[in-house]
Amino acid sequence: MADSLGDRELFETRATTFYEEVVGQGGLDGDDPRVAEGGEEHDVFLMLRELGLLRLDADTGRFLPEDPSVVQSHVVSPLSQEGARLLEESSQWAQAFGVLNQSWRRSPLAQAGGPFTYLRDEAIGRFLTSVVAEAEEELITAQPQTGRDPQTLAAAALRDTEMLERGTAMRTLYQHSARRSAVTADYVAVVAARGAEVRTLDEFFKRLIIVDRRVAVIPASDDNRSALAVREPSVVAFLVDIFERSWERARPFASRDRSMMRDIAAEQRAMSIRMLIEGHSDPVSAKRLGVSPRTFAGYISDLKTEYDARTRFQLGYEMGRRGISGDEAADPDDATD
Repeated sequence: MADSLGDRELFETRATTFYEEVVGQGGLDGDDPRVAEGGEEHDVFLMLRELGLLRLDADTGRFLPEDPSVVQSHVVSPLSQEGARLLEESSQWAQAFGVLNQSWRRSPLAQAGGPFTYLRDEAIGRFLTSVVAEAEEELITAQPQTGRDPQTLAAAALRDTEMLERGTAMRTLYQHSARRSAVTADYVAVVAARGAEVRTLDEFFKRLIIVDRRVAVIPASDDNRSALAVREPSVVAFLVDIFERSWERARPFASRDRSMMRDIAAEQRAMSIRMLIEGHSDPVSAKRLGVSPRTFAGYISDLKTEYDARTRFQLGYEMGRRGISGDEAADPDDATD
């Protein structure tokens, strides 16, 4: 009975409350009108009896509560065993479908469908799970957003570690701001321990996933609710080249070398200046830097202090007077005349 969502919700709410009441009273009279058929607690009474949390004492005619720790093993253990069995079964099904997917993608029928496939919402995740499961050589990803959902990252960590343990290489590119995300750092630690390489870059870029240099997935809308799967070799090669150029300029995620951290701070400062000079709004600038609008506002506040300006107009004037463009390769402390 406890193997369905509805039953568990009933157990977590009304049944547990009623059980605690019975425990407090030392038992339940068999003729209690609340548990009679049609009574307000009849359904939870039946649940507690079926689970074994209430037993009838033949001598007194009362229902006595049982130790939950004893009953728990009878309920939870079978569910855990069934969950493990289902996971193993799903893995076997995935492998079987993987063989079919490879055969299909190499067939003339698949090629007739064209080199581009539009995906939307849940279909994106299903497609990625499928192609990553088939990865044999390398997975390349660029992930601009740092505030990713922890559950999404946890699922990605499981999917990616399985791939890495098969011997597939993996390289991931983040923005510098990802270094301040604890959730991202945890994910990186998991995949890096299995051989993945992760670097960060100051520049803004779109999300990109490339599997075995044969299929690429890119956003098809600004809200990331739709994506485009690309199988055209020339386009995939072009996207790989863009990634490689960015990868060469990026910095290792795991490194905490002081000189490198100063360089990263200088790069973020320079990009903040460029966003300000170009007149972008705070939300747009924050997105390009991969930070929240509040954090970007803090960057601007620091620049005001650095240039002794009280307003953004004064800040812009002072930077213009000094010839500051945001393209200077300067240390963040070198903002003096």
